[in-house]
Amino acid sequence: MSWLSWLGLTTRTSTDHSPIAQSPDDDVPSPGQQFAQFGAGCFWGVELAFQRVPGVTKTEVGYTQGFTHNPKYSDVCSGTTNHSEVVRVQYDPKECSFESLLDCFWERHDPTTLNRQGNDVGTQYRSGIYFYTPEQEKAALESKEKHSKKLNRKIVTEILPAKKFYRAEEYHQQYLAKGGRFGSRQSTEKGCNDPIRCYG
Repeated sequence: MSWLSWLGLTTRTSTDHSPIAQSPDDDVPSPGQQFAQFGAGCFWGVELAFQRVPGVTKTEVGYTQGFTHNPKYSDVCSGTTNHSEVVRVQYDPKECSFESLLDCFWERHDPTTLNRQGNDVGTQYRSGIYFYTPEQEKAALESKEKHSKKLNRKIVTEILPAKKFYRAEEYHQQYLAKGGRFGSRQSTEKGCNDPIRCYG
């Protein structure tokens, strides 16, 4: 028996839609760093927002919370895999609190719209916070309650344990920082407040 089987992390084909047991990732953050995952609509603009947060040391866009192993962008966009487009943030907790990441998350999108952000519609665009630790879960729940009172509207953001993160195709990574659709690079400088042009 392989160690993956022993842990219940058996390999699944792309047509197997059973839930993927999770631990939650095969990789780990750099020493002294922590991971966080956020879904807030199309991951391009969300990633750029987190890149600008002081203390964030790495960002990657990808897919999580679905049933299909190793999904591709076309699979996720089909709406049949239950994956969410997310940004996985690596941050230094000595320089960046999880609460700072939550502030960025709430400011970046409308958490009251179910399965959509603006013109982007589909379950892959749902609002979500996917936690790695009990401390992150507690902070996320408290933050959600606070923002719900502030907005005086129901927040539909899901708060769930992080599951396996599948890194998106390379052209999606740092898409807006590299120039986006129109070849106009957007600043990733820490603390930058320039408006984010969602598609470049």
